[in-house]
Amino acid sequence: METLTEVTWLPVCQTSDVPADGGACALVAGEQVAIFNFARRGEWYATQNLCPHKQQMILARGMIGSTGEACEPKVACPYHKRTFSLLTGECLNADECAIQTYPVRIENDTVYIGWA
Repeated sequence: METLTEVTWLPVCQTSDVPADGGACALVAGEQVAIFNFARRGEWYATQNLCPHKQQMILARGMIGSTGEACEPKVACPYHKRTFSLLTGECLNADECAIQTYPVRIENDTVYIGWA
């Protein structure tokens, strides 16, 4: 049986705070969260900002793109080149730990992160 978790939507920034096809960092409930505006696809994503490879708060400055036949959205750590799925958080090119992902919604030019 699946357990449903209540999600609280927290406002974290304005859409104008996040560059098109780039990322920005926000402090959410005491944790650094990377927010990505994948403008080429018209999509928004959020993950933890911590790269698990070297324990650096850097993912918000990573390069975003797509991989595979399904064009899965990903972010590449700018220092270590590890890539992570923006959908699932899975490391796509190494045996690293996965990263946390968060649901995102946009309302009235405000970016909200789903926080459980």
